[in-house]
Amino acid sequence: MNSSTIAQPRDSISAAITAAASKGRPALVGFMTAGFPDRAGFAASLRAIASAADVVEIGVPFSDPMADGATIQRASFASLQGGFTLTWLLQELGAMQPRPQAPILLMSYLNPLLAFGLGRLPEAAKSAGVDGFIIPDLPFEESADMRAALDRVGIALVQMVTPVTPDERLRMLSAASQGFVYAVTMTGTTGKSVAVPNEVLGYMDRVKAMSPIPVCAGFGIRTADHVTRMQGHVDGVVVGSALVEVLERGEDPAAFLRSLRA
Repeated sequence: MNSSTIAQPRDSISAAITAAASKGRPALVGFMTAGFPDRAGFAASLRAIASAADVVEIGVPFSDPMADGATIQRASFASLQGGFTLTWLLQELGAMQPRPQAPILLMSYLNPLLAFGLGRLPEAAKSAGVDGFIIPDLPFEESADMRAALDRVGIALVQMVTPVTPDERLRMLSAASQGFVYAVTMTGTTGKSVAVPNEVLGYMDRVKAMSPIPVCAGFGIRTADHVTRMQGHVDGVVVGSALVEVLERGEDPAAFLRSLRA
């Protein structure tokens, strides 16, 4: 779907996930940490990931990444030590020509966004080609200002749900989410590998039945078997720590992502 048929930036996210899922496989949302392994190679890594993923999620490094496991914490700290700033990231994204075809989301904790300035964040993000935000430490009940700011420029605010989210709240969060609903596979932090037990698939079915927009599963998705197991239960999967480790080892991220569809 080309950009001329997309009403708002956030619509491109749902469109890309739905288009991939319509081919009978879950969409791939590839996660990378901004500025890791180094800032000089960021644009090349992003292009490679965007060539093989349906959507790209870029982690904004933060000193206290409470939802992230050891791999992403390590990448975030290395990036911060290398001089990462949110201003640098938005400038880097805005300067990329041609821009990546895959929609781009930023996964950021709230503090870096507030430090940048809520007044100027939406326009700066839109100019940089950002289509959505995931903010793990922003509860829905405290998100009105952020949602209003992003709504002004049509950028998505993705909501997260977990296996312990009650049905009533699950319905509310699914209705409020934009782009997709991020269904966390487990309680705890990222990076742990899951065997995708039947109860996880049942939970995904429950989220999918309640959500008016695509549902993507994240945390612990590492192998082609994981992706295949999720087929039919979600519209997409988020591949995070495993992909960051590929970059850490200096391997080809596009080849790894393609292998998940084998």
